[in-house]
Amino acid sequence: MSEIINKLKDGVRQFQANVYKPQAEAYRKAASEPQRPHTLVVACADSRVNVEAITSSRTGDVFITRNIGNMVPAYQGTLGGVSAVIEYAVNALKVQHVVVCGHSDCGAMKALLNPPSTDTLPIVRTWLNNGHAALSIAETVHKGTGREMLSVLTEQNVLMQMAHLKTHPSVAGAMARRELTISGWVYEIGSGEVRIVEDGQQKFIPVGEAKAEHELTSQP
Repeated sequence: MSEIINKLKDGVRQFQANVYKPQAEAYRKAASEPQRPHTLVVACADSRVNVEAITSSRTGDVFITRNIGNMVPAYQGTLGGVSAVIEYAVNALKVQHVVVCGHSDCGAMKALLNPPSTDTLPIVRTWLNNGHAALSIAETVHKGTGREMLSVLTEQNVLMQMAHLKTHPSVAGAMARRELTISGWVYEIGSGEVRIVEDGQQKFIPVGEAKAEHELTSQP
């Protein structure tokens, strides 16, 4: 245990010397002003998913909530941590965009495909009910694709959680006023690739490919 806490302390010292010190003025400014993140990210709790690093975000750029399977429970008007974060981010912080970020090799998706793996995790099993509709869709669309079921389910789960997101009154209202947009991401841990699907679309497009397509269509 002491070895672990010492490793964490070393990490804090490295942050203070190598990250904080060169940007001390920016951090002091951030501490003296209200936060103004432009994006809410609903990400998986997986320790390999580092949202700030993936998006090269600075302190205060993104508001993040993480949970097993990057789930967004459909709105029911009951208390819930994810629902509270969404409401606060949209209504109080006025974020302009919401990202639902899934990732490769997701343990939650594996558990949906193998229910017995959660026999000793009753709370996790109940939480994963938020992904059952995505599993049903994935089992249908997977046929004939030639792709791994895990990859298909990961994408379908992101799409389903985007649909759940729109059931939240704060999100629905902001979108109706054209003050908020949403997108779905899948982060490939091994390659660093990020595939994005924009609202209203079904195909996840690699960020590099999307940039190339945008540059091509924007040429005179």
